[in-house]
Amino acid sequence: MTLQIGPHPVQPPVVLAPMAGITNAPFRTLCREFSGGKGLFVSEMITTRALVERDAKTMRLIHFDGTEKPRSIQLYGVDPVTVGKAVRMIVDEDLADHIDLNFGCPVPKVTRKGGGSALPYKRNLLRSILREAVGNAGSLPVTMKMRKGIDDEHITFLDAGRIAVQEGVTAIALHGRTAAQHYGGTADWEAIARLKEAVPEIPVLGNGDIWSADDAVRMMRETGCDGVVVGRGCLGRPWLFGDLVAAFEDGDDATYAQPSLREVARVMLRHAELLGEWLENEERGVIDFRKHVAWYTKGFSVGSEARKNLAIASSLDELGALLSDLDLDQPWPAGADGPRGRTSGRNKVVLPDGWLDDPYDCAVVGADAELDTSGG
Repeated sequence: MTLQIGPHPVQPPVVLAPMAGITNAPFRTLCREFSGGKGLFVSEMITTRALVERDAKTMRLIHFDGTEKPRSIQLYGVDPVTVGKAVRMIVDEDLADHIDLNFGCPVPKVTRKGGGSALPYKRNLLRSILREAVGNAGSLPVTMKMRKGIDDEHITFLDAGRIAVQEGVTAIALHGRTAAQHYGGTADWEAIARLKEAVPEIPVLGNGDIWSADDAVRMMRETGCDGVVVGRGCLGRPWLFGDLVAAFEDGDDATYAQPSLREVARVMLRHAELLGEWLENEERGVIDFRKHVAWYTKGFSVGSEARKNLAIASSLDELGALLSDLDLDQPWPAGADGPRGRTSGRNKVVLPDGWLDDPYDCAVVGADAELDTSGG
């Protein structure tokens, strides 16, 4: 089963979702190693204005090593002209092979400015951004990721999907939640099926509540979608991509990773080491790794004091010594394959004044809507 993104075959049809502060080059390397290089691994979300202005941090985030093929960048932008410039820059400077556009971010500091998952409500603004992106992309495929809508009263995904097809978008990923749901409740897989029916011309990818390889197979079977996008399910579990390859290639004969704490500890050290090399500073790498500790150790018998110490380590030697003090012979704990990451529930979406008055007016979104935040 192969997913086609423009000229790029994606086998198995599995995509790593962009997550701010998570899906940097080191984490993508780990995921690719476990998958044997199979699948598509997307960069952290890059703001178009920062890219055009060549912000130093942003230029580091768009770095790909020689093993990443295709090179996939997710862009977030709110101004059609700036999005067009960013896409043109990527093409002219050969910075990537695939461009994904983010319209899924649900965080209040973005939606209150009209960005992220609030933006598709303004149909004409969405169309203008997509037209500029596709028009400047040349031969590069442009895809998009979105949510169902703002809330249950303001659903946008079907209109947005049709606009995307009309403007030449190559594929669409749908997170089966509204912005109001954030990451709470249960993802609506039926919406993914409805989108697939509405836009049969292009691939539709499903996102939401894929915690295991079996979940991915079940989503495709139940919705008819062409591929899956995996986000929170791989936090502290980069080997999930090996499981996904096994599920799609071996079917009922697939076997999944159930690493002992000793094996998990080795991956943790490797992850921290890669971060240090990427940041060109071991201490900064270990500090950046701290956010991953709770995800990697979820379900294992690790005392609160040990978890605290792991989360304040500042060198590879210190991290390694702390890990070696644990009971490393523990097997993979029952239930550790379940939900992880943010699980915030339903919230009122903060929007600009009058945002919902007219879904077709020519909205102008300020530059301050372009903030570093999650991909949604």
